[in-house]
Amino acid sequence: MTEAAGDVLYVIVSAAESASGVGELVTLAQDAGWIVQIVATPSALAFIDEAELERRTGRPVRSRYRKPHEPKPPRADAMIVAPATFNTINKFAQGITDTYALGVLAEAPGLGIPVVVLPFVNDALAARTPYRRSLDDLRADGVRIVLDPGDNPWQRALEELGARPSGALASDTV
Repeated sequence: MTEAAGDVLYVIVSAAESASGVGELVTLAQDAGWIVQIVATPSALAFIDEAELERRTGRPVRSRYRKPHEPKPPRADAMIVAPATFNTINKFAQGITDTYALGVLAEAPGLGIPVVVLPFVNDALAARTPYRRSLDDLRADGVRIVLDPGDNPWQRALEELGARPSGALASDTV
């Protein structure tokens, strides 16, 4: 597939009820000029309309590492993790790469790729020490966390990302 010139935003989706609304983030990002690549955790696939997201982005939803004969996805210039579950946040902070989505996230801070995390975590889990520690660890790596997204969390995550980067570092392996 030939891509138009533009910055690529990876939207990393994890398994939360709000994942069904991630199409709104896709629309907002595209309206801002981003090329959007959806990367879903395997569990998130049950929460999203994969065919609709593929139609909107013109790209396959990625949830596993590619096979050697498959084309490489576009390189990420920025990433938004939305919704980010308790599990995804803690694994990201600890560098656990047991899914494609977490592998992509693990590389991003080290490559200078901006990452915004939009947690969707209930109050009981948000009160846990491991979660709070993970947020601190991610912030120490330069990851931006949106804890109070207001009325439109998708718009708020995109705003936190800021202006589209020009010539940001990107990974050959993501």
